[in-house]
Amino acid sequence: MIKKLLVVFIAVVLLFTAAACSNNNSNNVSSKAPDKSNNVDVKDNAKEEAEKPLEKVTFTYFNGVAAAKDVNSNETKIGKILEDQTGVNFKIEHLVGDLNTKVGTMIASNDYPDVMIPDAAIDKILGAGAFIALNDLIEEHGPNIKKVYGPYFDQMKAADGNIYFLPFSGVVGEYIPNPTIDQGAFWVQRRVLKEAGYPKITTLDGYFDLLKNYMDNHKGEDLTGYIALTHDWRFFATSNVPMHLEGYPNDGNITIDMNTFEADVYADRDSTKRWLKKLNDINAQGMFDKASFVDNYDQYLAKLTSGKVLGYFDYGWQTGTATNNLKDAARQDPTKDDLRYFPLPVTFDGNKDQYLDPPGFTKNRGMGITVSADDPVRIIQYFDNLLTEESQILRNWGIKGETYEVSADGRMYRTPEQIALNTEEFREKFGFKYYEWNWPLWGNGSTLSDGNAAQPGRQAEVFQLDLLEGDKLILEKYGVKTYAEMFAAPDDRPWFPAWGIPKEQGSPQQIWETKKDEITKKYFPKLVLAKPADFEGIWSEYVGEFAKLDTAAYEKWTTGEVKKLIDIAKGK
Repeated sequence: MIKKLLVVFIAVVLLFTAAACSNNNSNNVSSKAPDKSNNVDVKDNAKEEAEKPLEKVTFTYFNGVAAAKDVNSNETKIGKILEDQTGVNFKIEHLVGDLNTKVGTMIASNDYPDVMIPDAAIDKILGAGAFIALNDLIEEHGPNIKKVYGPYFDQMKAADGNIYFLPFSGVVGEYIPNPTIDQGAFWVQRRVLKEAGYPKITTLDGYFDLLKNYMDNHKGEDLTGYIALTHDWRFFATSNVPMHLEGYPNDGNITIDMNTFEADVYADRDSTKRWLKKLNDINAQGMFDKASFVDNYDQYLAKLTSGKVLGYFDYGWQTGTATNNLKDAARQDPTKDDLRYFPLPVTFDGNKDQYLDPPGFTKNRGMGITVSADDPVRIIQYFDNLLTEESQILRNWGIKGETYEVSADGRMYRTPEQIALNTEEFREKFGFKYYEWNWPLWGNGSTLSDGNAAQPGRQAEVFQLDLLEGDKLILEKYGVKTYAEMFAAPDDRPWFPAWGIPKEQGSPQQIWETKKDEITKKYFPKLVLAKPADFEGIWSEYVGEFAKLDTAAYEKWTTGEVKKLIDIAKGK
C-alpha cells in the first residue's frame, strides 16, 4: 500500500514539475516557439512582458570636446523623454584641464567611463584598445545606425575591419547649407564696423588696421585688440589660420591642390611666416593679448563674453557659448548688440575665400563604447533610438507646441516667443545644449523625410525670425540676407576634410603630427611675442627644427589617401 502511495506521489510531483517547466518555457518567447494550442495565452503573456517598463540604468559619459556643466541627461527635458523611451540615463562629465592628461590617466588605470568622446586624443584611446568593436552590436541592435551610417561603413572601419566609434557627421537627405557661420572666420565687434562706416574688409592688413584705428580712438577703455585660442588641442584655432588666409578650407595640416590633388604641408611655408609676422607686429603695437598662450579655453570664452575684445579668429562652433551669451544679452538690451561679433572672409590679399565647408564626412572623431561598459547592448540600443527621425526632431527642434510649430503646408518653424525663449540657460535645461551635437546624429545640413531641415538654424523661416534688429541692420548695411552670403561658396571636395582621414596610433603619420604639434607649440609663442628684430632669427631656427621631420612622407601618404577618397566618390 505504502509502495503504491509512493508511486502516486512521485507521479503527481513529476506532473506538476512538467507543468511548471511548460509554463516557464511558454513565457520565454525569445528562446522557444509558442505552443499553437495555447496561442492566446502566449500572446497575452508577451503583451504583459512588453508593457513592463524597462529597468532603468545610468551609464557614465565623458565628453572631451564640449564646454558645459556636468549633468545627468535625465535632468534635461530631452534626456528625460529619452530615458522614458529606453530606460537609460547618462551621467555626463565634461573636460576640465588638459585632454591628454585626462585620457592618459584613464589609460594608465585601464578605467574608463562607459562611453566617451576623446576628440583629439582618439588615437590614444584606440591605441590602448579602450573602445570595443561595434560591428556585431550594430548588426544585431542597430537598424537605424545602418540606415544613417551604412553608406560610410567602409570609411569607418579600422585596419582590422572593425568599427570602434560612431562619427558625428554624415548627411541624411538633401544637403542644406548653413545661413550663419559655424566654421572659420575673422570676427570683429560690431561697434568697430559701425564706427568705421561698415567698410568691406577682405584683407588681413585691412582687418588689423580696422582694429588698430578703433583702439587708437578709444584709449583708456582697457580694450584688447586681438586674442587667440591656443589651449591644448584647440591650438589649431591659431595654427590653421595660414591655409584660410591663402584661400583654402580646413583640411588640417595640409592644403590640397585642386588640379593635381597633391597634399602640401603649410606649417613651414611662407604663408605661416607671414601670419606669425603679422601677430608679431600687432603684439609690438600693444594689440595682442599675450595671455593667449597661457589662457585655458574657459578663460578665452570669458574674455570674448566680456565685451573688451575687438577681434579674433576662430570657428563658430567653438565659440558658441560666448556668442550665444552675447546674443542673449542683446536680446534683453539692444544697446549691447554692438558688443556682438560679425564674421569677415579675410584672406591675405582679398582673393577668393573658402571658409564655408563643403559637405563632408569626418571619420576620425566620434563616440565609442569602452571596455569598462557592462551593458554595451543597452548603450547601442540608445544610440540607435537617437538616430530615428523622431529623435532627431526632438533633439534639434524639441517639442511641437512648446519649442516649435508646424504650418498648414507642413513647414516647421518657431514663433518669435519660442525663439526668444531659446536662451543659453533654456538650452541647458531643455537639453538642446547637450543633445544637438556630441552623439551619433544626422550630420549638419541633413533634411527630414518631409523636406524640413533637420537643424532649425538651417530652416530659412527660423533663421530670419531669429535675427535681432541689430542683425537685420548690419546685414542690410552689407547688402546680404544671411551671414553666409558674405563668403564665397565652397568648391566641391570629395575627400573633405583631409584632417578626418584616420591614422593608426604609432603610425608614421600620427608620429609626424605629434612632433609637428610639439614644434609649433614651442615656437609660435616665441615668434609672436619676440622683439620684431629677433623674428627672422627665431623663424630660421623654427624652420630648421621642422626640417628634421619627414614631411615629404606625410604629404605622400596624405595625397594617396585623398586620391582614394576621390575614386570612391567617383564610384571606382
